[in-house]
Amino acid sequence: MAYRVLISDPLSEDGIYPLREADNITVDMLTDLTPEQLTEAIVDYDALLVRSQTKVTKEMIAAGKQLKIIGRAGVGVDNIDLDAATEHGVIVVNAPDGNTNSAAEHTVAMLMALARKIPQAYYALKQQKWDRKTHVGVELKGKTLGVIGLGRIGREVALRAKGQRMKVTAYDPFLTEEKADQLGVTQGSVEDVIKVADFITIHTPLLKETKHLIDAAAIDKMKKGVQIVNCARGGIIDEDALYQAIVDGKVAGAALDVFEEEPATEHKLLELPQVIATPHLGASTIEAQESVAIDVSHDVVRLLSGDLVKNPVNLPSVPKDIMRKIEPFFYLAEKLGMFLTHLTDDIIEEINVYYSGELHDVEVGPLTRNTIKGLLKNHFGDHINDVNAAYLAEQQGLVINEHITSHTEGFINLIKVEVKTATGTKAAAGTLLKGLGPRIVQVEDYNVDLVPAGHVIFIRHKDQPGAIGKVGSLLAQNQINIATMQVGRSNIGGAAIMLLTVDETVTEQDLAILTEDAEIFEVTAIEL
Repeated sequence: MAYRVLISDPLSEDGIYPLREADNITVDMLTDLTPEQLTEAIVDYDALLVRSQTKVTKEMIAAGKQLKIIGRAGVGVDNIDLDAATEHGVIVVNAPDGNTNSAAEHTVAMLMALARKIPQAYYALKQQKWDRKTHVGVELKGKTLGVIGLGRIGREVALRAKGQRMKVTAYDPFLTEEKADQLGVTQGSVEDVIKVADFITIHTPLLKETKHLIDAAAIDKMKKGVQIVNCARGGIIDEDALYQAIVDGKVAGAALDVFEEEPATEHKLLELPQVIATPHLGASTIEAQESVAIDVSHDVVRLLSGDLVKNPVNLPSVPKDIMRKIEPFFYLAEKLGMFLTHLTDDIIEEINVYYSGELHDVEVGPLTRNTIKGLLKNHFGDHINDVNAAYLAEQQGLVINEHITSHTEGFINLIKVEVKTATGTKAAAGTLLKGLGPRIVQVEDYNVDLVPAGHVIFIRHKDQPGAIGKVGSLLAQNQINIATMQVGRSNIGGAAIMLLTVDETVTEQDLAILTEDAEIFEVTAIEL
């Protein structure tokens, strides 16, 4: 069968060679179409390739009656209506690995330029100043590089730093001691890393948990004279705190490729001579642009040949009869994952998902992907979805097992999720009650009845008279209103838990008053 591919943004011929070489694919590159013209033209095509210029709208996707796949030659997909693509059964792919090398090289270039004050020296020379004393730098050899986020790019930076004979210490939520040993780096918490590092480089996504990860409090824990590099995302560093730390002499210098608001041509950090910066150039190389085009071209060829794509972004279409049966469980599966990730401080090594009752004879793969998405969302943010969840989990070395069992523990249907770490196992189970919706019905060995939504406080305490009243009184001191309460215990006077839903988000400071009580062993805020 012959397929037609439309390319609506400029891509190099070298980048689209997989499409040109395919026997059953015809390629048209039409880069000057208006949105109206593209909507009209897309009717005749099976695939669409874009970069960032083309805005792929709901109307375009609806018009593409033959459209099977949209490829974005780059990382982001902000210019594609993902919901519309999913609704119409169109797979969207991107190229998350294509810029890894370029981003890593740019980070190392910024690191070396920062250490040796190369931009400042060049600027002085342009001003006809032969000033050697002002621009004395430091060697990287023997210095400690702290890497926060040891994903694809962070790993590449770490390997290059070791080539410069630096010591490397790193934090990543999925970095085990075994992986650290294999890479030749030391492992620690964020605080461990920033305390010992001479240079710090950041390679995490921008999430609620990582926004202003490097703030005034974090900087206070760093060495005097530390130097900081950020080629990841603007907003991970509190720029006001960084500015003040440089002015005060705590931070000796910073190299920034990204800012919280871009373009940042008039940012106050740029006024400081200790700061060097580039305008978000991490992926701006000829090779990276070619590489991302090759990656999406290969995925288009795979899909049109009947194979699975490597880098899907949205949910693939599922047969309607299966979807009708499993779709009501999507929410429950994801919330079980989200619930457990809050209770698991250690690195997850294995995930087991058990299905029983009504779910014993259906395709449960989509439900497992939703569970994984919930478990890993705090670490990957919006980058993780139902389609790539299993792939990202596999990249992190997680073992994922699905189990079908007839043991329903008295429920018509039951999903039980179990996560294993080096220090133990945590588990939770949920069911879908007819007419009442999803419920979490088991936490570890305790029976509960929790609606998985909103703001939840998990408390582990000693079972004794007055415990419930004491918790209520302590929370009332911080104006925290309890909406519902669930309790469970193993035996009289033994260990017990409480699950409270409250009216608004609670902070660690709000909960600190609870942890001061000797009979309360653990308090965790959970956002569902």
